[in-house]
Amino acid sequence: MRFQSTSYTPLMLLAQTCALLGFACYAVVLTPLQDEWHLSNLQSGLIASAFFFGYMLAVPLATALTDRIDARKVYLVGGISASCGLLGMGLFADSFVSALFFMAINGAGLAGTYMPGLKILSDRVKTGELTRHIAFYTAFFGIGTGFSYLCSGWILDFFGWRYVFGIIALGPLAAFFIVFLCIPALEHDKWKGRLRIRLHDLFPVDKWKLVLQDKTASGFIFGYTAHTLELFASRSWIVAFFGFCALVSDTEFWLTATALAGIINFFGVPSSILGNEIALRVGRQNWICFVMLASAVFGIALAFSTGQSWWLIIALAIGHTIFIMADSATLTAGLVITAQENIKGAAMGLHSLMGFGGGLLGPAIFGYVLDISGSRSSQFSWICAYIAMVMWGVLFVIYERRSGWMRGVSKT
Repeated sequence: MRFQSTSYTPLMLLAQTCALLGFACYAVVLTPLQDEWHLSNLQSGLIASAFFFGYMLAVPLATALTDRIDARKVYLVGGISASCGLLGMGLFADSFVSALFFMAINGAGLAGTYMPGLKILSDRVKTGELTRHIAFYTAFFGIGTGFSYLCSGWILDFFGWRYVFGIIALGPLAAFFIVFLCIPALEHDKWKGRLRIRLHDLFPVDKWKLVLQDKTASGFIFGYTAHTLELFASRSWIVAFFGFCALVSDTEFWLTATALAGIINFFGVPSSILGNEIALRVGRQNWICFVMLASAVFGIALAFSTGQSWWLIIALAIGHTIFIMADSATLTAGLVITAQENIKGAAMGLHSLMGFGGGLLGPAIFGYVLDISGSRSSQFSWICAYIAMVMWGVLFVIYERRSGWMRGVSKT
């Protein structure tokens, strides 16, 4: 089955949603797994970080190869890898070390689908405003993760944590078949003959240097790093945070913590899309700086809200999610638009590598701060952890305003 080029974006949005169903599996089972395996908060955070470590290991090769071969081929390998990592967690993981291994494979699978999926679009969509296609694609990250929370929570309630990973493994497999059956290969593939993998393909340092020499492009990359550190730390610990809120107030909300986390994630989707539209009018850099400061305010306010009304906690959590995601599409679209065409794949690889490097650090930093400041049963510890999470966006704004990034080309 083959579709017209105008249908590629909806198909890739559907595929991305399926590929991301495994994203929040661990966040949902973090608390029961921590209790069953007697893990510290740092160990729990490191397992979440292993997902991003696997992503970082694979993404340089995955994205660099999209400059040489059809990104569709890379995507198909990524979908299978993600399914294998999830099945491994469900069937074989029985300790901290084994969980690190299988979560890293899952993360490597995402590396083969997320940015290569974006490259599939940019190679095939030749009409209309490309940044809007990019905005929808990045915004649907929130759709995928939202459904991941919801589906994982339902499976956990009925079957247990191993079934969460085992059943959700069908998601990336479905993404594989969507792309395999519905997205045609490029008529003129960029690479013919035998494919050789070299160290330079893994780490195209020369191309990365060219990207970083562009102050505008590098600003988007550094901003994305701060953005993902906060985003993925929040997503990894939000279910546990809601559990702590229920413990402090001695009452539970009428929705479960996992359902609440999933629904709140959906607010990030329109936020990312509308954020890109606002950025087109007020300037990307101006919008990014405003959003990062607002996100920090809401994050700290959320940490202080424990023990208060559930409606206040939810309102602040929604506000934090909205502002975390309000610059997501803007950061990625800004990089895609400003990067030179001949090194765009490498630029997207560096963007994703450094961004998910932030994702690697975020959950571990959050858990470490919980440990050294008390425990996850202390409000003070949660406040310290949230401050440690949001401070990087504030530091980015201060640095980039001083470096002159704000005076770059804003309306691109």
